[in-house]
Amino acid sequence: MKIIFWISLFVAFYTFVGYGILLYIIIKIKRSFRGKPVLPVVTDDELPTCTLVVAAYNEQDYMVNKIANCLQLKYPTGKLKFLFVTDGSDDRTAEIISQYPEVQLLHRPERAGKIAAIHRAMEFVTTEVAVFTDANTFLNPEAIERICRHYSDITVGAVAGEKRVQIDENADASAAGEGFYWKYESALKKWDSELYSVVGAAGELFSVRRNLYQDVEPDTILDDFMISMLIAAKGYRIIYEPDAYALENASENVTEELKRKIRIAAGGIQSILRLKPLLFSFKYPVLSFQYVSHRVLRWTVTPFFMIIAFITNLALAFAGDGWFYSVLFAGQVVFYLAAILGFVLEKRQLRVKALFIPYYFCVMNYAVLMGIIRYFKKTQSVAWEKSQRKV
Repeated sequence: MKIIFWISLFVAFYTFVGYGILLYIIIKIKRSFRGKPVLPVVTDDELPTCTLVVAAYNEQDYMVNKIANCLQLKYPTGKLKFLFVTDGSDDRTAEIISQYPEVQLLHRPERAGKIAAIHRAMEFVTTEVAVFTDANTFLNPEAIERICRHYSDITVGAVAGEKRVQIDENADASAAGEGFYWKYESALKKWDSELYSVVGAAGELFSVRRNLYQDVEPDTILDDFMISMLIAAKGYRIIYEPDAYALENASENVTEELKRKIRIAAGGIQSILRLKPLLFSFKYPVLSFQYVSHRVLRWTVTPFFMIIAFITNLALAFAGDGWFYSVLFAGQVVFYLAAILGFVLEKRQLRVKALFIPYYFCVMNYAVLMGIIRYFKKTQSVAWEKSQRKV
């Protein structure tokens, strides 16, 4: 019982905290020998040609501002193109885009899902680099320059930007929890990138070398993750660039965020099954270590180990195996009670920021369990099911 408890507790701790601590220590040691990495300096002539690809489905409310945001991006004249694909949209999205001659529009009335739209768009991309971003996110003016400077390094096959969640002082649990999560994720990605490679990119903002891009299977749920990891599996690095960021509003509420997280979890299981060679790669051992530590554990066993740790801790505490187990169990009880209280107060629109983190943490892990079930029941659609965002 004790062995099972400590293994379960260790896996849960390592997944969410321990890997970050270990990564931080490794980076500190690496810097003591090699110093901090130096950012590449490139001239306008050295920057690659680039196409900004936006897949939009019924995004009429964002289109005017999105296009305005794209047109103010800083990049050498003649080297940046804009390509919007709006397949399946039945609102005014395509109509609005058609009013801008600077933007190439691809539209079909049939809806086949985001990845089908991306595949079709990539047939029209002839530049050296393709940058992907979402229709409801907005980029800082220097984003494309910051991303594309990394392609001066021939070992770099993809570059991921940073996702930032806009929150205010009156943020609810979905906004505050999501914002905290992405700040922590950003720190991990910076260290991952400095150690060797980021493990996957987020669709809000990432880029690839056009000649390394390959179509993923049409039923792929996490297309951004799979596209970037297939490039990493070829031996190229994925660099993280925090000075290129995509800003978006938080989910409308926890229910909307849960819907998004369940879809991601289902896609995570699918990706792991399709990237089996990376689980124990002797060819790329550091990437394999990062992949398992940062992604695989979160998307597979850790939520189950959390349940096992609670149950075994309960048994050990009531079996009288020492005060230490009672203290640990009391700590777990307090944490989960805080999460439950956060849920109750959120439903009543009473917001206590101290409760947002345990509440959001439990929602995340519940989403993983539901995502696993949904994937194996084959009830996860590849088509968009947009989560509503705050205005």
